[in-house]
Parts: sequence; structure tokens; C-alpha cells
Amino acid sequence: MADRYPLSWPRGWKRTKAHERQKASFQTHRTIEQRREDGSVRRDVNKKPVSVADALHRLLDQLRWLGVQEGDCVISTNVPTRLNGLPYSAAREPEDPGAAVYFRLKKQDRVLACDAWTRVADNLTAIAQHIDALRRIDRYGVGTLDQAFAGYTALPAKGETWRTTLGFSLDETINAEMVEKAFRSRARTAHPDTPGGSHDAMASLTAARAEALSALGASS
Repeated sequence: MADRYPLSWPRGWKRTKAHERQKASFQTHRTIEQRREDGSVRRDVNKKPVSVADALHRLLDQLRWLGVQEGDCVISTNVPTRLNGLPYSAAREPEDPGAAVYFRLKKQDRVLACDAWTRVADNLTAIAQHIDALRRIDRYGVGTLDQAFAGYTALPAKGETWRTTLGFSLDETINAEMVEKAFRSRARTAHPDTPGGSHDAMASLTAARAEALSALGASS
């Protein structure tokens, strides 16, 4: 489907420029209760910015309410993953805080992505909030989820295949080792830290590698 790490940005989705990203106001609220000597209870609300762990909890809950289980989705970011495939919560904030979630809903591959905010946790939370908003369509009876998700199909860009992205001809016989070699070679110029490289180019290359290995029956 897509790589969990690094970020596999969906093809055709516009990127937010770094200087246009904003700070979000997503927070967690925890109530702390203290019982006074007279028996009354004092309640204090502790507010703090949402963490990656909190954001993942919200996102996975929203996906479950859609009918998508954790094993049927890929959450992709530039945060290294734990053994369970989910991003570390205490990792350093990456330069590119974008987030994407790939999942299958009613036999259709779907994707939602966000990079409008300066933190990975906020972009994950924004996706969760967006799913919640889409689910309301079904509840209000005005439209359907199928209609709401019609524009979020996870498809490769028109006229482009993993073969062309990795530099192979359409009739060339290849194997997984050749895919990895082509990926490493092209990553040297596609990586955003190199002159002429960009996040879009690296995301496209990463997606092509995942598609190639899937087509060859190899794991990424």
C-alpha cells in the first residue's frame, strides 16, 4: 500500500509550503480531582498540546468507527516507527511534518493526507477530525460516505507507473534487488536535502518502490 516511514505522500496531492504551515490549537484535556479536607472535590482541567500518541488514538478510533481495523491501514509519517508499525510519540519533530493514512473502505483504496500544520501530531489529529466530519454526512442523511470519499481514492498519477518512476522500461524483466538499487540511486537526487530534490519527488519515488515490491510479491 505505502511505506509507514518515511512519509509516502499521495500522488496528486498538493503540498503546503513550509512557510505557509501554521500552529494548530489541538489540545488534550485531562481533569484532575483533589478531595479537600471538608469533603468537597476540586477539579482542575489540565490542557496541553496533543501528542503523537493522543493523535494516533483519535485517528485509529475514527477509522474503527468507519469499519477499518488497525491492521488494514497504513499511517505514514517522517517519524520512525515502533515494532507495531506506529510512529514513536517522543521522537524529534521532523522537517516535513506531513501525515497520510492509507486504508481500504468498501473494497476501495482510500487516502487522506495533511501537512497544513507545523507538527506531525496536529496533522494526524486534523485527519482524524476530517474523518469525523465525513462520518456526520451519513448521520445527517443528506449524503453518503461513498459520496464523501469519492475524491480520496488512492491511485497513481495518470500516465505514470512505478516502472517509469524507477527508470525501467515497460517490458524489462526486473527483480526486487533491481528495484532497491534503482530506488537508492534515484534517492540521491530526489531527496529534499540535495540540490534539485524535493519532498514531492522523494514521496513519488518511495511510493513507486512500494508499488514495485508489491507487484513483485516482495515486502517493503
